[in-house]
Amino acid sequence: MHRHRGGRIFFGRRAWRRVTSRNDQRARLRTQREQLTPAERIAAATAVAATLEQLPEFLVDQRVAGYWAVAGELPLHVVLSALTARGQRYHLPVLAPGRTLRFAPWRRDVELQPNRFGIPEPRCPASALLAPEAMELILVPLMAFDRRGHRLGTGGGFYDRSFAFLKTVARPAQPLLVGIGYAFQEVAALAEASWDIRMDFVATERELIDCTPAALPQA
Repeated sequence: MHRHRGGRIFFGRRAWRRVTSRNDQRARLRTQREQLTPAERIAAATAVAATLEQLPEFLVDQRVAGYWAVAGELPLHVVLSALTARGQRYHLPVLAPGRTLRFAPWRRDVELQPNRFGIPEPRCPASALLAPEAMELILVPLMAFDRRGHRLGTGGGFYDRSFAFLKTVARPAQPLLVGIGYAFQEVAALAEASWDIRMDFVATERELIDCTPAALPQA
């Protein structure tokens, strides 16, 4: 648990160990990811696009969001090509108030601009942005994952805050959340924090992992 004192956050010993463990995992996996060669990233991008073809929603949903790969994240250029060929609409995340996300439609001819983290976002009017609730399928970048759908991100909490509404509904629901990562980013188990939002599926270059409640082993 954490305690608030004078507006500052203080972690208890157990919670502090959990935060430290998460940061250690992030550092280790970030280094491993950044050491991949361009050829390895391209091969993984092609393979994960094929993995996603096993997911029926990926073939038909019209409002699909991905991400602009940075810092060694698995690229989605092959995924974009497949969606475009089928006439599906592709979106990229845009930073919004409250450290949340909105989603902007994007094609390769749409101008981009860097956000405050240096990540490209589509340049578009606010009226064109879609709320998380309006999306059908979200491809979510990750730093680590386990087979129960727990995801470790970069630590900003943008996806967890944006999709917090999914905690109050039966899963899977709209939008479907699909974590995207390399197979080596799998860990045996991630400790779940109260704010974490689980993935419905995880797609790697090797397999599509079903993390929905019906697919999980019963305790």
